[in-house]
Amino acid sequence: MRLLVALCLAASILHAEDKPKFRTDADGPVQAGEKRTNPKDRKPGDKPDWFQLVEGQFPPEGSAHAVSGELIDVDHLERRFQMRVDRNDSQDAGIVDLPLDATMLPYGSIWYQGAPAALQDIPLGTHLHGLFYQSDPDDKTPLPYNANGRKTPDWEFRRCFRIEDDFSFYGRQKQLWKIDSVDLDAKRLTATLQDNGQPGGPPKLFDLLTSTRVLEANTIADLKAIQPGQTVLFNLTWATLYGPGRITDVWLDEPARALATANQLERHRNHIRERGLPGWVSAVDDAKQVVTLTFFSGVDPKLFDELKGINEEPQGWPFSFPEDDPKAPKGGIAVARESLMTYDPVNDRKGGNILDIKNVAIEPGSSGVQIKVKCGMMLEGYRPRRIVRFYPATWKVIALPLEEQFHGRE
Repeated sequence: MRLLVALCLAASILHAEDKPKFRTDADGPVQAGEKRTNPKDRKPGDKPDWFQLVEGQFPPEGSAHAVSGELIDVDHLERRFQMRVDRNDSQDAGIVDLPLDATMLPYGSIWYQGAPAALQDIPLGTHLHGLFYQSDPDDKTPLPYNANGRKTPDWEFRRCFRIEDDFSFYGRQKQLWKIDSVDLDAKRLTATLQDNGQPGGPPKLFDLLTSTRVLEANTIADLKAIQPGQTVLFNLTWATLYGPGRITDVWLDEPARALATANQLERHRNHIRERGLPGWVSAVDDAKQVVTLTFFSGVDPKLFDELKGINEEPQGWPFSFPEDDPKAPKGGIAVARESLMTYDPVNDRKGGNILDIKNVAIEPGSSGVQIKVKCGMMLEGYRPRRIVRFYPATWKVIALPLEEQFHGRE
């Protein structure tokens, strides 16, 4: 009997330890008028609040709040955007269709058509699924304008961990829509979400547009190519505004979806090679002039393979030293802002030999790739928790458009 009691007690303790110490979406929807407690004022007996981000640390798994909506405004330079939040049953009539103003976290990722992306890759009007964290309690950034001072219940969730279009959201979960019926005269399409080949919910009625793009294999097809029985992915606009949404693009088969993802992946690779791999400084050895960097996720993993590339061309001080191995990988570190914008990477990056490339624990927001770089000159920005971008020596560093450089704006 004592053994049974002990086992039950141990199980209850383990269960209590497994339960998150923060609120999650499983605890219910966000309601209008909710008050949050400043972490400085919390008491031991208070119920769990949403997880509050800690500077220089990646967040725990499952701690973000999911919000979906339509992209209505973008400042891609500052990685900031607004989206009109989807309607749901927790909202009163007076607070529907209001905007959420958010900024991408430095380690926040963006996905479009099944591949990593930048904000400027996503057309305005695209329906998105996102994961968000509340802003810092001391953040005084004003809210976007809306009529009569109204605000969405999710208005405090202004730091974005991930956004993705419907193509990426459902594709990531291996889900497809099975077309039940099509009425081209009424411009209506009925489809049921399939999860592992089984219905994942009731049929939904979507609107087609005369401008809806139909992608089949490697061609753009006619609306007549949409047929019952097909399993497809599509992107939406006006989702929940007048029903489940209007279909802007529909991919009818796997070759069409693979081609879209491949094209976006190449666009992403070009974007990163010209702007550097984003990450933050994990440690610094000032005496040895060695900087340890941990790279963020949301980057094509194959780009990290290029860290091992060799460029034997003399790169000059402060990238090369007499004691360096010319056949070892090298690279330069450019100081960046929270938005990942650099200052003048052609001239202000410093670096040298990559001393070590290793895999570390993968956390939400972290790629799990870490390197140590010997630097010929230590900059003030090479400090723990500071954001940087890294350019392997095999990458050609070119001047970015003027608006993408923060040099001279300090």
